[in-house]
Amino acid sequence: MRKIELRLPKLQQGTFLSRPNRFLAEVELEKGKRVRAFVADPGRLQELLYPGARVFLAHADGRGRRTDYDLRLVESDGNLVSVDSRVPNKIVAKALKAGALEPLSDYREIKSEPRTGAGRLDFMLTGKGLPPCYLEVKSCTLVRDRLALFPDAPTARGTRHLKELTTLKKEGYRSAVLFVIQHPGASSFTPNKATDPEFSRALHKASRAGVEVYAYKCLVTLEAITLGPRVMVTI
Repeated sequence: MRKIELRLPKLQQGTFLSRPNRFLAEVELEKGKRVRAFVADPGRLQELLYPGARVFLAHADGRGRRTDYDLRLVESDGNLVSVDSRVPNKIVAKALKAGALEPLSDYREIKSEPRTGAGRLDFMLTGKGLPPCYLEVKSCTLVRDRLALFPDAPTARGTRHLKELTTLKKEGYRSAVLFVIQHPGASSFTPNKATDPEFSRALHKASRAGVEVYAYKCLVTLEAITLGPRVMVTI
């Protein structure tokens, strides 16, 4: 697969202190400086963001922000994990444009956030002689014993997306969901039945209806996030 990466800005190391709400982290930088950082992932992240965890922040400029930093990476069991839920769509868009996702490489035209009957999905792909393909992308950070699990908190929105993909497939479109595992320690993927049985059932029904299910892991360093290999999916 062609190398697809997102370069990271200069990062500052810190120690995670607390999470006052799901979008905010309190972090201690060098010399005891305490700052607040934006957390772009609304998931629980309990296995990653705990007091004392080593984290990496990027300084963020922008008007109207309440924080001067974004929390980008977390160190976990010797791995660097991306906790920025904006990354998956960006890296998948880049891969689609480069024709680097083998199952979808024949599509040449990419539309972001197409409208559907139930709202919007992430992408619609079109190509000469091919059925239009609707694609939804999900960010996964929870990995246990090399098994990636999604979601890490109940997601009614995710279940709704799967039902919409299933409907579109039945209407004659091609449809797919792609899980981007932002943790390099994963070797396979499965839905998190214990945390969200409704999502798991929806994914099972979608797969049986012909919705394609893919999972790719990322390789993460302090310099870049690279789209890694496809991993096995068990539903």
